[in-house]
Amino acid sequence: MKDSVFIYSPQFQQYKFHNTHPFNQLRVELTVDLLKQMGELADEEIVPPRLAAEDELALIHDRGFIRAVMAAGNGTLQAQEGLNYGIGTEDTPVFKGMHEASALLVGGTLTAADQVMSGKAKHAVNLGGGLHHGFRGRASGFCIYNDSAVAIKYIQEKYGAKVLYVDTDAHHGDGVQWAFYDDPKVCTLSIHETGRYLFPGTGNITERGAGQGYGYSFNIPLDAFTEDESWLHAYKTSLTEVAAFFKPDVIITQNGADAHCYDPLTHLSSTMKIYKEIPKLAHSIAHQYCDGRWIAVGGGGYDIWRVVPRAWSLIWLEMKNKEVSGQLPAAWVEKWRDAAPLELPLLWEDDKCIYQPIPRKLEIEEKNAQTVDKALYTIRSGRQTEKTEFNC
Repeated sequence: MKDSVFIYSPQFQQYKFHNTHPFNQLRVELTVDLLKQMGELADEEIVPPRLAAEDELALIHDRGFIRAVMAAGNGTLQAQEGLNYGIGTEDTPVFKGMHEASALLVGGTLTAADQVMSGKAKHAVNLGGGLHHGFRGRASGFCIYNDSAVAIKYIQEKYGAKVLYVDTDAHHGDGVQWAFYDDPKVCTLSIHETGRYLFPGTGNITERGAGQGYGYSFNIPLDAFTEDESWLHAYKTSLTEVAAFFKPDVIITQNGADAHCYDPLTHLSSTMKIYKEIPKLAHSIAHQYCDGRWIAVGGGGYDIWRVVPRAWSLIWLEMKNKEVSGQLPAAWVEKWRDAAPLELPLLWEDDKCIYQPIPRKLEIEEKNAQTVDKALYTIRSGRQTEKTEFNC
């Protein structure tokens, strides 16, 4: 068994809306090159993705929607019909071959799932995936097919496993949550910026699941301008307690890198500090409950030069139990310097003064702590009841 595998193909670049669209898969190539320049990603560790079959996509997506994506990609879909499916909007404009490009990203996450669940590897990462806003019959928020949701359903049906899905993207993981909202065999945890001012506007603590799935959906909506310490308190507290409650067979982490203060689309104030800690705890949880089974995917992240390559490299390095600090590889900085519209970072860590002091710091921290307490109330109250009954 391999310890970790890296799912990658240069064809991930085919998922491209247009040159000025904020979703840019060049960030995957930048990350791969950074790891290679470090000597930490060997060819034998890379596993190519396969194309997801229509029947696999239909585990989650409506076949009419799949046919519409196919038609859009070959130029035969009528504009109005496309809009009914969320295709041809500002967020998800039509591009040639969009079905094949999207199905490859899904296939990458399915490849990761098979590698881990079949015992070929303990851990697998597919940074091309993490498109968590896709719905059963509608594209949304830069996402066409929802690779994580398809993979979770695939794992359920093929391997009969309980899945813990952890989403640390700044945007709520709505598509995955709603796909399994009534399913007690899937537990979703999303830590995100409050939807008060940010897409998709959902992810309130009151969204706890429905029917038999009630109590298996957890949301931690954090205030705008949340900083590292408060963010990490929310993450560590919630993941530790949710994992202990659910006891998963496998953990899937969605690793959007848009909670960073540099991100142009969000309003959080975190630094690279959280991106060192996110995979560490996920890794620990995987070994504590899942015999190491951990599948990591990408997600959001729109400062593709200064943030995403560093943040995503840390996931792979954690899987390999490698610590890193200090300077980035000079060869990587030199290779990409002229292409970057911004000055590239030279260090793995951020400078301590990369954003202005937050005026409401204490108020934000107190509110976030209260949010965590409220979100975890059902777990904690359940434990207290069990303890009381035992003592009686």
